[in-house]
Amino acid sequence: MRHLHRSGARSRRHDTRLYAAVLSLMAAACIGFDQQALSQQGPNAPAKAADSEVAPRGQREIKDVAYGDWRKLCFKPGDAKMLCRTSISGTFATGQLAVRVDIIERDGDGTKRLQLFTPVGMYLPAGVKLSVDQEPPYQASYSWCLTNACIAATLVDAEMMREMDMGRTLRLEFVDSNLISLTTSLPLGQFASAHKGPPAHTFEQDIDE
Repeated sequence: MRHLHRSGARSRRHDTRLYAAVLSLMAAACIGFDQQALSQQGPNAPAKAADSEVAPRGQREIKDVAYGDWRKLCFKPGDAKMLCRTSISGTFATGQLAVRVDIIERDGDGTKRLQLFTPVGMYLPAGVKLSVDQEPPYQASYSWCLTNACIAATLVDAEMMREMDMGRTLRLEFVDSNLISLTTSLPLGQFASAHKGPPAHTFEQDIDE
């Protein structure tokens, strides 16, 4: 019986470490974005896209991306404020992640953040343009890269949130390292109900030392 108890304890420690790693990744992304975005913008003003200094050599629509549904997950580590993420992911036919869009918000914090995971190999100074239906585009700047993805982010104001709640598609425009403009459009039909509704899952953890 003692062996089973130790095995269960190891499992709980593994779950705790896994959960802590997830929270650390989300926190690092948010912190990295906060340091960059808040130093460049007002506290509640997403950046509107400006004309690029580098003209793309061509344009191509990415058609082999399959998007899932919008899904809301929340994280509540101990006594800290709850952090919620409403996300959608697109994958290539191989199953590899093509793009992920997150709307991130924390209880008691009036700001919302949009975070994008994109493939590596992009021309980072160009950032990412986002536009809802026919509305003027917004600009998200790249903040950091992992081994298999780069992350761009921008603040979200009430106007941008209204456009996403009422819109049909969110169009993303990247520029790759060959200066080719790549575009993809993802559905917004389920966004408002997922974002305003209860989370699909809430991860809660009280870590006892």
